[in-house]
Amino acid sequence: MSETTARLSRDQLQSLIYYRNGYTLAKLALFVAIMAALSWLSWRAEGNPWIEWACYLGLGYMWMSLVTFMHEATHYTLFPKKWQNWLYGVVSMLPVMITFVAFKEDHMEHHKYNRSYRDPDSFTMGKRGFLDFLTYYAYIAISIVLTMIHFTIIYPIKAFTPKLWAIHLGEIALKLLCYWALISWARHAGLIEDVLEVWLWPIAAFSLFNSMRFIVEHYETPWDQGKLAGTRTLTSNPVHSFFWNNINYHAGHHLYPKVPYFNLQKLYEMVKPDIAACGGVVDKSYVAVFAKAVVRGPESEARCEKFLKERSEKRGAASASASVYPAAPAVLSPIPGQLAAGGEG
Repeated sequence: MSETTARLSRDQLQSLIYYRNGYTLAKLALFVAIMAALSWLSWRAEGNPWIEWACYLGLGYMWMSLVTFMHEATHYTLFPKKWQNWLYGVVSMLPVMITFVAFKEDHMEHHKYNRSYRDPDSFTMGKRGFLDFLTYYAYIAISIVLTMIHFTIIYPIKAFTPKLWAIHLGEIALKLLCYWALISWARHAGLIEDVLEVWLWPIAAFSLFNSMRFIVEHYETPWDQGKLAGTRTLTSNPVHSFFWNNINYHAGHHLYPKVPYFNLQKLYEMVKPDIAACGGVVDKSYVAVFAKAVVRGPESEARCEKFLKERSEKRGAASASASVYPAAPAVLSPIPGQLAAGGEG
């Protein structure tokens, strides 16, 4: 992988890195209020499956809003203090058997080895054998189940130190205690069915949204060509960007993960020339890219190169004889230390 220099100066980058606690707390309160309203409506609409399932779908979508905030917390960009980010991360992950510490550690590796065979999230790339197809489509269908297995068992066994194991097991114990308390209360109140419906069905809907987001962010982007080239930007629409906290402006986030969610659109405008120069991928629609990924199936390096070349030729971005992988950065940032770091700082 070749390196190049980013256009952003230290001052430009510093101007994007700050906290907006009031705004973040207001958004969080709005998201929780919407979820409470949808839960109430689903209960009131009992017997009307159209309204009930619309509410479950909406709740699943809103869970992704909370999870994208959790993603910010892994980079310590949600709140000023590390403990505040940890508190939000642990609490926001209580409804599912996935620990914040496991997600955080995996995610830091994903940033470090983005779109390469050392990336723990790069399972979409392989030889297109039977197991590749099985894993790929199983993830699309039941991503939450496979994700729980990965983060609860597989990744910790591969990567955790004794300290991380202690945190991980502590989080699991907290989850089990909360589940026991909630289910006991619901049974005593005669609400067990209602509680399980607004807990489990929205998680199933969230699973679909999560598999779509996860695959679309890197599918058929240049392989092993650095942070910017190997990450897709989705311009989407303002409403979706608001609710998913600009995670769709993902290439800039991989380049400068210390830039908080509310400045990712500004960052995109600033690095847009670099995205074009390194062969980065920009699309409009999550649904369109995801539909293509469902049809095409798991990746191989040869197929990825073929489709990227076709894309380049179609858009007139390069001549037919040009390399499908233009020079792209492993690390585009000239900024040392925590400004360009993925996690600690």
